Amino acid sequence: MSIAGVVPAAGRGERFGAGEFKALRPLAGLPLLVHAVRALSAARLVDLVVVAVPVDRMSVVRALLADADHEAVASTPVQVVAGGATRQLSVRAALDELPAEIDVVLVHDAARPLAPPELVETVALAVRGGLAAVVPGLPVADTIKRVGPDGVVSVTLERAALRAVQTPQGFRRDVLCAAHQRAEQPGGTPVTDDAGLVERLGVPVHVIPGAVEAFKVTTPLDLMLAEAVLAARKGVDVR
Repeated sequence: MSIAGVVPAAGRGERFGAGEFKALRPLAGLPLLVHAVRALSAARLVDLVVVAVPVDRMSVVRALLADADHEAVASTPVQVVAGGATRQLSVRAALDELPAEIDVVLVHDAARPLAPPELVETVALAVRGGLAAVVPGLPVADTIKRVGPDGVVSVTLERAALRAVQTPQGFRRDVLCAAHQRAEQPGGTPVTDDAGLVERLGVPVHVIPGAVEAFKVTTPLDLMLAEAVLAARKGVDVR
């Protein structure tokens, strides 16, 4: 079974503040996007990576990923395509460009630059092993409450049953394509990940243990944490 990684990276990242779109924000001298592509390409099972970016940044991203000094893609081919106005449209644009022989798709956030290659391989192997949809997740440490529009708590959720879901999320290609086709029908409501689209098909989504390092870089504080993690990986004293 051939495996492709898809990175939807056309978002501006409003919570990150004004400036360049978030996927090109630097982390230890390289854009977040380059780190995310490295994570996928370093996984021995991934045959191709397709990155969806704003149409006006396609040439810039191609140059970044082709730069041998970055060693960004190793021996894994990387294709850059024009993304859409939403995450769903960007993933769909990438799916449309996949070769016919791709059977498994791993969708990975550019904003999760430190996902270990071992996590990528574990997700891929789970789909190869027969599961239609697999997502990594971590137990929730905080108490979670559902709050109504009036600001009043309506229920406190059972923490033991909750998981904070990460990427890469792995799917059989036919299942993911069917989920996106349904999402394009009138009356659909937005979801924040591809697993949510697959759930609407009634297909079981299996959760496997995630990785602490696969956290999402959403704010400048997250970026500082990512810098510290990278420094620790390299054995640099950050005190």
